[in-house]
Amino acid sequence: MSYHTVYLGLGANLNDPIAQLQQAVNALTQLPGTRAHRCSAFYASKPMGPQDQPDYVNAVMELQCKLAPHELLDATQAIELNLGRVRKAERWGPRTLDIDILLFGDQSINDERLTVPHYGMKVREFVLYPLCELAPELALPDGSSVRSLTTQVPRNGLEQLQ
Repeated sequence: MSYHTVYLGLGANLNDPIAQLQQAVNALTQLPGTRAHRCSAFYASKPMGPQDQPDYVNAVMELQCKLAPHELLDATQAIELNLGRVRKAERWGPRTLDIDILLFGDQSINDERLTVPHYGMKVREFVLYPLCELAPELALPDGSSVRSLTTQVPRNGLEQLQ
């Protein structure tokens, strides 16, 4: 089985978000069937949805992966749980860690557990700008380029932290 280039969105706004992301990156580099890990800088961003929560810290990670998409989803959800994620009905609420599969090679997946490309990635500054840092020439499966999308999506207060 060959490797797929995968991009993951990372986000946290509880329990020392920078440390949460650092631990997530470390855990992701340990996943079997993956190699060649790169991570963007960390960025501070305003929360989506309810504004009565702390700002987020976000990043995008690139890895080469032999796992099947749902195996990777299971692995990322296990990392979230190990680092204290509690899944609630509230969408866009505060969380210790969120790991989203943004892109999985050039695959399009849409089932009850997984949507790839990630449904919101083309309009979220906290995904596009870190992704552009890693892969500015990347074309999404629909042909749109990451670099061109960043010209259409305002930064909305997004600040690079490190």
